[in-house]
Amino acid sequence: METKDLHNQSRRFFLDNLKVLLTVLVVFHHSAQAYCDCNWAYKPSNPQEYIDGLWHFLSTNAAFFMGLFFFISGYFVPRSYDKQGFGRFLGKKVLRLLVPMAAMTAFLSLATGIFETGHTWFLGSLFFFCLVYALLRLVLKPAPEGCLSRPTIVGMLIAAIVMGVGSYFIREVSPQDNWIRILWILNIEPAHYLQYILMFALGVLAGRFGWFEKMTRGTGLTALLIGVALCLGNYARTDGAWSYFVYRWFGIYESLLCVFLCFGLVWFFREFCQWSGSFWRWSAGQAYGVYIVHLPLILVVQNLLDEVWIGAWGKFLTVAVISTIISFGFTYLLRLIPGVKKVL
Repeated sequence: METKDLHNQSRRFFLDNLKVLLTVLVVFHHSAQAYCDCNWAYKPSNPQEYIDGLWHFLSTNAAFFMGLFFFISGYFVPRSYDKQGFGRFLGKKVLRLLVPMAAMTAFLSLATGIFETGHTWFLGSLFFFCLVYALLRLVLKPAPEGCLSRPTIVGMLIAAIVMGVGSYFIREVSPQDNWIRILWILNIEPAHYLQYILMFALGVLAGRFGWFEKMTRGTGLTALLIGVALCLGNYARTDGAWSYFVYRWFGIYESLLCVFLCFGLVWFFREFCQWSGSFWRWSAGQAYGVYIVHLPLILVVQNLLDEVWIGAWGKFLTVAVISTIISFGFTYLLRLIPGVKKVL
């Protein structure tokens, strides 16, 4: 049988598990930035700790992982709105998105002396997307869930091309890593923002039409193989013609990578990662909080280990692993405080 009847299950463990591993990837990504000579609050005192090839890891992650967060988030929006209605839906989004964003922004701003939203830009953007969806639902009727629509490779290719062409022209005026502030509050990176909008929209369609559950084995496996091949192609970049080609058309290249890899990972986790043991349930419960609290904890670990020499890769991996463990543990302790679970 090529599809699984998961659309009516109350809990989708494969998405919980995917979010856990995606959150760990975020912690590793931010841990790596200090050792790639990137714009990061901590700089190693030992220049030998910089890793030349680490930019491949950061570049490949940035091509898809925040898009995947928006994709998964969008999936849950239609059913959540159907169940709660306009007022309660937005009220819960304010509590779950804007409250932690405000708290972390206040902390980072006090710590740095300047207004700084940091990584919580994601929460603000997700709230904005949910707000737009809720307003549209006030005037538009939802599409029927019984629609026979399902993901196809051709459909993914069309979505990726639309995303890629749009991203290409956006990057002509606003290159990657150029951040701008909207309404003095929300930081956005225009080079990736079309990806985030479209991945959220695709997630909404996936939730409404049951795309994650309807995706066939052939479609899912093909999407995964294409996505992995594009990841390997990005890792293969050096200084030659291939590297220049990918760099010149990176807005299109990474859009193809993002769409195919995101659909492929969802299929892979649906088929092979339906873990529901106590460890994975506990980890899923902390994952959202880990995303919010991890950044300052990484900086603490990096500074504490600054004078410890265990090799460049050893330092990066040690910081990443310790930061991951501490972030999950700290989130667990935070959520023991009465009322915090409603936010985290």
